[in-house]
Amino acid sequence: LSPLTSPPASLDSPAQKLIFNRVNGKRPQVLLQQVSAPEECYTLAHEENVRFVYEAWQQVEQQLDGSRSGESACGPVQYVEKTPNPGLKNFVPIDLEEWWAQQFLAKIENCS
Repeated sequence: LSPLTSPPASLDSPAQKLIFNRVNGKRPQVLLQQVSAPEECYTLAHEENVRFVYEAWQQVEQQLDGSRSGESACGPVQYVEKTPNPGLKNFVPIDLEEWWAQQFLAKIENCS
């Protein structure tokens, strides 16, 4: 996981969505339309929670960096396995977004 480097951006910007229309039984047309983001209501409590988690994580990262450089003897400790699981020796993490994109494109190619 990559750490956050800035607070979450405003969610008011419009999102692009793929729209599929079937006209007279013909092959679906893929149209890229500018659609406003779904109307999600973020309450003040939600924003406070996000801000709290973000700021707390930033403090943990600063303390962790400080403990690595020897500034403090106590603080957060990063977990590292002492004896790695041999079953995970060849484990390679996948890029989930890339996998979903490949699945999506494969479905489109199979339908045409």
